[in-house]
Amino acid sequence: MTRLNSNQIIALLLALLSVGYLAMAWQIPTFPLPRPIDSDLFPKVLGFTLLGLSVLLFLEAPATGEPQPDDEAAAEAKAPLLLRPWSRVVITALAIAAFALLLVPAGFVLASTTLVFGLGWYFGYARHGINLAVSLGVVLFLYLTLTRLMGVYLPTGVLPI
Repeated sequence: MTRLNSNQIIALLLALLSVGYLAMAWQIPTFPLPRPIDSDLFPKVLGFTLLGLSVLLFLEAPATGEPQPDDEAAAEAKAPLLLRPWSRVVITALAIAAFALLLVPAGFVLASTTLVFGLGWYFGYARHGINLAVSLGVVLFLYLTLTRLMGVYLPTGVLPI
């Protein structure tokens, strides 16, 4: 019997999470009035996307030279404090909390773009123009899809959208 690598273990956990999420998405009631896109469509699309990505992660070929635990501990000790794995988790959680606090006053577009761009920069993506373009593009796509197509209210904040 072959041993599962770390990506396959994570893929199995994500697949279980997505199956549970899809089970909850099927529980969402539909509106009595017919609508082209109902409230359960977006959660179902997200659940199936996560399930498909977990299958792809499970099937991905393992890296040839996975670092040994001793190598990881030595590399973590040498890394600056703000770039250590536990620090990244804390900073990401703080960024999400700041996003939640700024969502209404700053608006969805500005708060989301700042979050995505800022985390991309913090995690080491150095091409800032591309980072900003992708952040803004994804956020505007989500904003327009949710507000214009699905009729969901999102706070506009300081921007006159």
